[in-house]
Amino acid sequence: MTDWKIPLFTPDLTEDDIQAAIAPIHDGWLTMGDRSREFEQVFANRIGARHAFAVCNGTAALHLALAGIEIVAGDEVLVPSLTFVACANVILTLGAKPVFVDVCGEDDWTICPHDMQRKITKRTRALLAVHYAGFTCRMEELLPIARHNDIAVIEDCAHALFTIHNGKTCGTFGEIGCFSFFSNKNMTTGEGGMLVADDPHLAERIHLLRSHGMTTLTLDRHRGHAFSYDVKEFGFNYRIDEIRSALGLSQFRRLNDNLKKRKAIYEFYVEQLKQIEEIRIPFQNRTQDDVGYHIFPILLRDLQLREPLMNTLKEEGIQTSIHYPPIHRFTAYSRFAQEANCPITERITAGEVTLPFYPGMAENDVTTVCEAIKRHLVISRR
Repeated sequence: MTDWKIPLFTPDLTEDDIQAAIAPIHDGWLTMGDRSREFEQVFANRIGARHAFAVCNGTAALHLALAGIEIVAGDEVLVPSLTFVACANVILTLGAKPVFVDVCGEDDWTICPHDMQRKITKRTRALLAVHYAGFTCRMEELLPIARHNDIAVIEDCAHALFTIHNGKTCGTFGEIGCFSFFSNKNMTTGEGGMLVADDPHLAERIHLLRSHGMTTLTLDRHRGHAFSYDVKEFGFNYRIDEIRSALGLSQFRRLNDNLKKRKAIYEFYVEQLKQIEEIRIPFQNRTQDDVGYHIFPILLRDLQLREPLMNTLKEEGIQTSIHYPPIHRFTAYSRFAQEANCPITERITAGEVTLPFYPGMAENDVTTVCEAIKRHLVISRR
């Protein structure tokens, strides 16, 4: 492993987190139990949703959401190509077809309502709206289109934990909101995820599907509340465990401080980079009530600069990444490439660089990254 001077991210873990994760081992009950239920309740309360379901990872949340609204073979699901491949993988897993939609523009990297409208067919059943880098999709434009065409809206909030727009929290605009607690997310359980929903019938279906379609859980039978069970659906094993839920509860308690630190780091980055002519910082024209900043992406105006810049930063011990390669250009998705027609996505994904961003960064770390970028770009101008 490279010993990075400034890594792309480091998880924010404390001694309280460690002790919280150990506690279920001492208690002797490891699978989903009381801590998981508490985790779900505090999360639902904070989001403003009636129901929350903790699961083993964010991909499971997406899969469970689409299965919950009964996406089947032959259906089409609208999804941006500028996102992590899990979004498309879960669509194919259900036998449905991912229909790739372009993003709004070089200043707004979320799914484009106009391109969405153009790509709706009689088979379109759902929209997977992916909030990017902490910023919401244009839900006030997407939702009327979806409602008019009887399309369910699933929100991927992996980047937008507790982002608020027009008084609503991400995850509560559509039928289901999906969250990830992977190690680089704003709060982490190592692996883990969450779904939120308001509709009681949809919530009951998700509850069944999460655990093999069974009517009672192991904890219920352990406590003598039931002796057997029925299976009402062909379900999955997407349960979370008590260790991860305990860690999630511990992380949750200091999440507000985490988000404040992220905001300060984001604003410091913007202040140092906004005057550099070779760089474009997305979402600068967006106004939101509150943003759960997750990553710091930049767009290089000259696409030829990306690889040399990333190599220079690597030589100086600064880790960078790309969020994301376009899904429709992956080998496994090559059959969708021709019809995807996402020119803005193609442009962004050819010039995007993700800079180090995590709550433990000091201002000196941000300055070190920015000064290295400036030095490289000065040399490139010669």
